[in-house]
Amino acid sequence: MSTLTPEQKQTYKVWRWRVFAATWLSYAGFYFARKPFSIVKADLGDSLNWSATDLGMLGAAYLIAYTIGQFLSGGAGQRFGPRIILLGGMAVSVAANALMGFSNSFGSFMVLMSLNGLAQSTGWSNNVGTMGHWFHRHERGKVMGIWATNYQVGGVLANTLAAYILGKYGFQYSFFAGSVVLMVVWAFVLFNQRNRPEDVGLPTMDDLEDGDGDEESSPEEDVGWPREVVINIFIVGCFYLFVKFIRYALWSWAPYLLQKNYGLEGDDAGYISTVFDVAGIVGVIICGYLSDKLFEGKRAKIAFIFMVGMAISCVLLYTAGQASVLMFAVSMGFIGFTLYGPDALMTGAGAIDVGSAKRATMAAGIVNGMGSIGAVLQEFVLGSMLESGSVGLVFATLLTSAVLGAICLSALLYRGKQGKCDI
Repeated sequence: MSTLTPEQKQTYKVWRWRVFAATWLSYAGFYFARKPFSIVKADLGDSLNWSATDLGMLGAAYLIAYTIGQFLSGGAGQRFGPRIILLGGMAVSVAANALMGFSNSFGSFMVLMSLNGLAQSTGWSNNVGTMGHWFHRHERGKVMGIWATNYQVGGVLANTLAAYILGKYGFQYSFFAGSVVLMVVWAFVLFNQRNRPEDVGLPTMDDLEDGDGDEESSPEEDVGWPREVVINIFIVGCFYLFVKFIRYALWSWAPYLLQKNYGLEGDDAGYISTVFDVAGIVGVIICGYLSDKLFEGKRAKIAFIFMVGMAISCVLLYTAGQASVLMFAVSMGFIGFTLYGPDALMTGAGAIDVGSAKRATMAAGIVNGMGSIGAVLQEFVLGSMLESGSVGLVFATLLTSAVLGAICLSALLYRGKQGKCDI
């Protein structure tokens, strides 16, 4: 930005802060209309006589819609701009989540969960796409590492609010409270989010100096990505499938396990489950910082190291997590610390890098869509396991998923040595 006038530099600085805050709050806000179901799952099932399998089907309905929506919203955001897709998705999510508080039939709940899944799918790709137009490659690791605390902080606050309201007023009001928060965030995003610098009269963020070369599009770029880029995106998507399997498994079933297997009350289970996200806040910041400072923007290397740590953490969960609430919580904390860094880097800064800033919205949508397949699978697989009381098998499955995710990253590292990948 060295060619900007002093006035333009100041305007850039102000708008980058506004966009950062708006996109951060947007994705954090989505969790207030996403997490209530997980927190109230056991109470909801007891109240309406729904089994773990039934609850797993509801979670799967949400995630199937979320997965489909990821592929659609990335393309829609690329074509129409992230702003309109994002604001529309937030508004629909507010309404769908609030209506769940009034619903008491399985059919209507499944429809609302599916609608909320579609709406929630607009969040990640369109917010990442927005950030890609406002920040250079050399700063994306650090910036996106801090930015990606949105879904840990959002998860912690959403869990805490839903758990508090559950204990004080009942599960219906957990849905209502979450929708109110997201509605307030929607208003902030309306006034502070802009798709790109050109929308406020500023020059394009030129990444040519950083080696991206993606702002000057060529006819080949307009037709599609090169074959090697497609392969890299596919591998990152496979990696995210296994990571998201673990993340959504702990989001979805940790409060349930804490109630059913460890005998905690619903609100206490909700509070303890936040350990996973709290530890992740620290992990994602450290991972993002190291990717820029020690690994010169090579996201896959630091992500692989953290993934090995996550596999070790899953071993701890399998061997000691069944013994007590304390060890279960400690294991969740270690998994959160090691999971969120690779999760955020590879699907945030990594998606921008591999797909280019120009195509970041589409790349993030594809990667997150593939990852969401893992989120869907865990609802069916783990719901069935828990129905038969196989907690140990659940933990073993998480360990397997961690190992497979690390293998995917090792494939990216190998391709990097061959000059076919620059992540």
